[in-house]
Amino acid sequence: MNDVIFETVVTTLAPDGRKHVAPMGVRYRGEQVVLMPFRPSTTFDNIIATRCAVLNIVTDTRVFAGCVTGRRDWPTQPVERIAGVRLECALSHVELNLSDMSDDAQRPVLNMARVHEVVHASFTGFNRAQAAVLEGAVLVSRLHMLPAQKIDSEMAYLQIAIDKTAGPGEHEAWGWLVDAVRRHREKAAASSAETTRGSS
Repeated sequence: MNDVIFETVVTTLAPDGRKHVAPMGVRYRGEQVVLMPFRPSTTFDNIIATRCAVLNIVTDTRVFAGCVTGRRDWPTQPVERIAGVRLECALSHVELNLSDMSDDAQRPVLNMARVHEVVHASFTGFNRAQAAVLEGAVLVSRLHMLPAQKIDSEMAYLQIAIDKTAGPGEHEAWGWLVDAVRRHREKAAASSAETTRGSS
């Protein structure tokens, strides 16, 4: 398997038609796309139920930052060959069907076969701020796991790229991430204060 992980957004539908949008690192193995969603997860449940997913290639980093800060309602459009939707902002999308699965209690491996692929817009190049937002989104997704000092030092470094190269979209996405860190700290402080009062 190619161990290079590519940051994408996977869209799935629940059996009742509810859409779900989730950033996900994927691997490519020949004509197959390999997904390794955590259990439990809505993405995993939807793929097992419908055997379908759509891989979205996007450069609008607001989607990544939005999904880790509670903003998952992104505009979508129906796709052509499977029961699914793609992001309107996707530069391209690949429609996938579940081929086979290696089960695992934490991270099952889903081998997805390519059914149909469409390019919607050209890729115009990398922006350092886009990479900074992606890294910031990963940090925010791990606020409950990482020490505050590590979060602060890495966010401070990433802020340099935001200050130098961000456009309006990246500034908006970064603002969501910074606010998420602040709210996490406030919630932790309030919980600590409540515990202290309860033990006094």
